[in-house]
Amino acid sequence: MKLNQISDNPGARQTRVRLGIGVGSGKGKTGGRGVKGQKARRGVAVNGFEGGQVPIYMRLPKRGFTQPNAKTFAWVNIGRIDAAVKAGKLDAKKPIDAAALTKAGLLRRSKDGVRLLAKGEIKSKVDLVVYGASKAAIEAVEKAGGKVTVTKPAAAEAAE
Repeated sequence: MKLNQISDNPGARQTRVRLGIGVGSGKGKTGGRGVKGQKARRGVAVNGFEGGQVPIYMRLPKRGFTQPNAKTFAWVNIGRIDAAVKAGKLDAKKPIDAAALTKAGLLRRSKDGVRLLAKGEIKSKVDLVVYGASKAAIEAVEKAGGKVTVTKPAAAEAAE
């Protein structure tokens, strides 16, 4: 076989229907767009327009609320911390905080704080200092002989 002998299987490529090429083609004159009106013209895409009727996205009620000053947390799973300790990226003898996690490459940035989650297993005895942690994550770290210190913000402590 030579490069000039390569061809598609019969029927693998369909030719594009050439709209507006002669009235006898069946797709001539108006080119399948009907007659006159906004949608018969070029460059018109009226998404959500229902012919003057109030569109469905306006009839349905609004739901939910996004708090404008909500905190965003960087989260890390205990399994990744254990793997980093075993790889030597984290020192288990020192307290592990957001700065240590970022330096080890487990986080890109700490955002408003670090939240500890319980995916994976931890066998290393570590001392973690985080903004928040799930109950399961705290139990898993304590079961391995470690300790989790949750630092609450000053405003939350004052409110309690």
